[in-house]
Amino acid sequence: MMSIKRIYTAVFLIILAAVIGSVALTSWYTVDQSEQAVIMTFGKVEEGISEPGLHFKMPWPIQEVEKISKETFSLQFGYEEKDGEIVEFTKDTKMITGDENIVLADMVVMWKISDPGKYLFNSNDPQDILYNATSASLRSIIGSTEIDEALTSGKGQIELEVFELLTSLMETYDIGISVTSVNLQDVELPNAEVRKAFTDVTDAREMEVTKTNEAERYQSQRMNEAEGEKAAIMAKAEGEKAARTERARGDVAKFNSIYAEYANAPELTRKRLILETMEEVLPYAEIFIMNDDGNTMKYLPIRSESSTPKPPATTEGSENNE
Repeated sequence: MMSIKRIYTAVFLIILAAVIGSVALTSWYTVDQSEQAVIMTFGKVEEGISEPGLHFKMPWPIQEVEKISKETFSLQFGYEEKDGEIVEFTKDTKMITGDENIVLADMVVMWKISDPGKYLFNSNDPQDILYNATSASLRSIIGSTEIDEALTSGKGQIELEVFELLTSLMETYDIGISVTSVNLQDVELPNAEVRKAFTDVTDAREMEVTKTNEAERYQSQRMNEAEGEKAAIMAKAEGEKAARTERARGDVAKFNSIYAEYANAPELTRKRLILETMEEVLPYAEIFIMNDDGNTMKYLPIRSESSTPKPPATTEGSENNE
């Protein structure tokens, strides 16, 4: 039979081997490129390790290591993609805009673990907190945005404001999560009838803008044409004014020269003017022989109408001279 001393020795050696094996197996660990680790001493978080490679620690159960991924995660708010199919959660995405219209809005939030210790121990479910914070942030911003902006050109501004608000909430909650970006997927109306009504309103507004622009262009065109016509009339009037002024000066000069001659020889000048006038008038006169001895007046033209010379066409200037 084995002695009691040998039994104790064997038990001691077994325990010592177990301890040595445990120390050898639990005193080192490796961190991969895509991982980060946190060391806990008797359950208390000591430090975070982010450098990849082989690291050493005190054996279990004194110290433990928790490894967490360093990758960027994606949170799908309002929908879930499974096996290539998209499942929508309308209850989460239904929101009221600033002008009291209902829209459906979903979003993708990109996030990563910035502090492993806080992520593990500051909350029971940090991802659920992130989901609820995303909902609160998106609802807050949509609630202060009018429907036209939410459905059209305001999506970029909504994303920016949601990112700022969500980042602030994550800092306040202090759960070791940092938000890297947000992407507003869809903002749409809740059903086909509402979408059609809104589309009709949008089309009417676009038509109003189009017609207004066309009217302004037509107004501008007509104003330019009117200004051009005005300038042309003014230029023509100025030209006519100058022409008439010059003709008037010529008439005055002619009259003054004739008056000077008249003053020197009145009788001779008077006869010359009468002869010149008769010379101009008589060539175009017609002579008729009248016989009024009965009830019907008879006349005999000496010169036929076809042979009667026509006076030359007078211009405005010659009329004025006469």
